[in-house]
Amino acid sequence: MAATRQATRSTKRTKPGEGPLVGKPAPDFTLPDADGASASLGDLRGRWVVLYFYPKDDTPGCTIEAQEFTALAEQFAAEDAVILGVSPDSPERHQRFRDKYDLTVRLLSDPEHQVMEAYGAWGEKNMYGRKTVGVIRATVLVDPEGIVVAHWPKVRAKGHAEKVLQKLRELKGSA
Repeated sequence: MAATRQATRSTKRTKPGEGPLVGKPAPDFTLPDADGASASLGDLRGRWVVLYFYPKDDTPGCTIEAQEFTALAEQFAAEDAVILGVSPDSPERHQRFRDKYDLTVRLLSDPEHQVMEAYGAWGEKNMYGRKTVGVIRATVLVDPEGIVVAHWPKVRAKGHAEKVLQKLRELKGSA
């Protein structure tokens, strides 16, 4: 029985950036940002898009992730990539979070979880031994044609932004 469980577990693992959405069209969406302006994936066609999902503004892991993406924002921009962070928090909460930490990434509000669900970033997860339903920290990289070219279905915040930048450079041939 243990060997079967181990085999099942190992077949579910994927290499970083190679989650189940790779190769599929990125689901389109329109969400409000921290300033109340609408952001649509379709409006960004022709550019690379980093779409990262996180649970809650101003919490330790989410702050680390947002700060790391902000620290690398110029390098992403040099690769013609836009960074969008998505959580269920309100635009007002995003604004306070952005201003408190001088974040430059654009934060989008998805209180109904529709976009998170479409990207597999909302569902059952195990927190401290308890099963709950909520945001699953995940990231997708969308190419200029609107196709998901990299997908990290479960992310650890620290160091993740650098991994996404490396993958972007690898895919563009600029690594």
